[in-house]
Amino acid sequence: MNKKLNIAFFGSSLVSAYWNGAATYYRGIVRALNERGHSVTFYEPDAYDRQQNRDMPDPDWAKVVVYEATEEAVYRCLEQAAEADMVVKASGVGVFDELLEREVLKLQTAERLVVFWDVDAPATLDRVHHNPQDQFLSLIPQYDMVLTYGGGDPVVNAYEALGAKKCVPIYNALDTATHFPVEPDERFACDLAFLGNRLPDREARVEEFFLNPAATMPDKKFIIGGSGWGDKFMSDNVTYIGHVYTKDHNAFNCTPKAVLNISRESMARYGFSPATRVFEAAGAGACIITDYWEGIDFFFEPGKEILVAKSGEEVAAILADLTEEKAKSIGEAAYKKVLDAHTYSHRAEQLEKLLYSKVTKQDKALA
Repeated sequence: MNKKLNIAFFGSSLVSAYWNGAATYYRGIVRALNERGHSVTFYEPDAYDRQQNRDMPDPDWAKVVVYEATEEAVYRCLEQAAEADMVVKASGVGVFDELLEREVLKLQTAERLVVFWDVDAPATLDRVHHNPQDQFLSLIPQYDMVLTYGGGDPVVNAYEALGAKKCVPIYNALDTATHFPVEPDERFACDLAFLGNRLPDREARVEEFFLNPAATMPDKKFIIGGSGWGDKFMSDNVTYIGHVYTKDHNAFNCTPKAVLNISRESMARYGFSPATRVFEAAGAGACIITDYWEGIDFFFEPGKEILVAKSGEEVAAILADLTEEKAKSIGEAAYKKVLDAHTYSHRAEQLEKLLYSKVTKQDKALA
């Protein structure tokens, strides 16, 4: 891409993964864009104790602006963003989302792109389909494009049916600078580990795919990490370790015999929505067992690079039959695939081509 862009990005948080599953996605994308010569200013609110639970300092590959959770502060940031070539409003900022969705569009010009980046498209689409009065419905056609964290054709078709000019999935991926194989850590030694926050549309699936199999396999050791599970009933062979900071993710993925991915209900329903942790685990060479969702084979080859279960019983059966040798072979194959096709460098190149095409069309229209 010839033109290097100055990008203003309104998101939940770049510097804290605390109750913020999109953090590693943002970091991977923003770092990769910076490596390709673009400049990103990331605007994030001081909210939900995220600044008190940072897991990284301000990076040298992005400018981070932390603003107070007030309308006045939001408008000051919008004034600064007016200097950018491209303005991104991500979903789920958590503070004044409706205001931002509306006001960023006032920054749109023939030269300045305004993009909505949906990091939870299934939830957004479910919300607007159930509420015809949702303000966002009238705004969708006004954005230059909608980018999504995943979802494949079901999400693309749904957004375009709602009037989106263009909808393109920019799938999450592996950030090779932060996630890679390390030595095992005894804290995470077990047969099966799961990492994920307790959320309403995930809890029943965690019971089905993790807690129930654990209860039937008393001779196996299980570990669950993430926020919110402290008062959840678990069998004696399950250890709850609470929030796992990003710096410990590599060891968490490298140490167990296998790690489990459990999709949130809405993402499983739409398909083509692998969690960031799938790529992080693959990047650590982990043997991944995942719940079934449409589109798995678009990313990894089932049976060779990833193991797939359609029920808790299948998780238990896979685990009972899983040898150390087989687990290592699957982990190595996943590691090779993710480096070959699913790094954030691959995603940034895709985004760059998309933006270059858009900018070129606008330049021709102005000529």
